[in-house]
Amino acid sequence: MPTARHLILRWFCAVGVTLGALGPLPLAHAAPVPTAPAQAQTRDALAAYEAGSFDVALRGFASAAQQGNRLAQFNYAMMLLRGEGTPARPQEALVWLKKAADNQMTHAQFTWGDLYERGELVPKSLVEANRWYERAAQGGHVQAQMALATNYFTGRGVPRDYGKAFEWYSRAASAGDGGAQYIVGSFYEHGEPGVVDKDVEQAKIWYARSAAHGDPGALAKLRSLLEESVRARTGSAM
Repeated sequence: MPTARHLILRWFCAVGVTLGALGPLPLAHAAPVPTAPAQAQTRDALAAYEAGSFDVALRGFASAAQQGNRLAQFNYAMMLLRGEGTPARPQEALVWLKKAADNQMTHAQFTWGDLYERGELVPKSLVEANRWYERAAQGGHVQAQMALATNYFTGRGVPRDYGKAFEWYSRAASAGDGGAQYIVGSFYEHGEPGVVDKDVEQAKIWYARSAAHGDPGALAKLRSLLEESVRARTGSAM
C-alpha cells in the first residue's frame, strides 16, 4: 500500500514542482515602515515604478531605504539586481537585500534562501538556504514554509524529517496554499507512522480545500474518497 510520502512524490512530479526555480522575484508592495516620510517616498517610488519611470523610482527607493524602510530596501535591491534605472549592480543589491532581511522582511529572507539554493550571486549552500527559509517561514512566509517543508521531506540540506515536513506543510496549508493542502490531505489519507494517524475525514477536508484552488488531482482524490465512503455505507447496510 502506498504511503503518504510516495503519493506526495508523485504529486511533485505531476505538477512539475522543481526546487530553486522560482524565476525573477517581483517588487514587494506592502510591509510595515518605521517613519512617515520614508513611507510616503516608498509609495511614490512604487507609483513611479509601475508607470515605467525607473530612474525616479530608483531614487525614491534609495532615499527611503537609507532611512530604514525595509520595503524600499528590498525594492531598491531588486532594481539594482535587474539593472532597472541603472546599470546592474549585483553586489550592492546584495547589501540592501541583506539589510531588508535583517530588518525582518520575510520576502527578503525567502529571497536569500532561494539565492543560496540556486547558487546565484552567492555560493550554493542548502544549509544556508534552509536557515533563511526557516527565518522567513517562522515569520509566516508561505513560499518559505513550502520550500522548507519540501527540503525536510526530501532531505535537501537537512536530515530527512517527515514530522517537520508535515508541520510546515500544515502551516502553509492553514495559510491557504493549495499545493500544501493537497499534501496534507495525502498525509491524512494514508497516515505516516510517528507523524500523523490515518484520518480519511480530515483528508477529505484538505483535498476539498485544495480542489477549491483548482487542483484537478485534489478533486479526483476527493471524489474517490467520497465514492469509497458511499460504497462502505451501502455495503454495511446490506
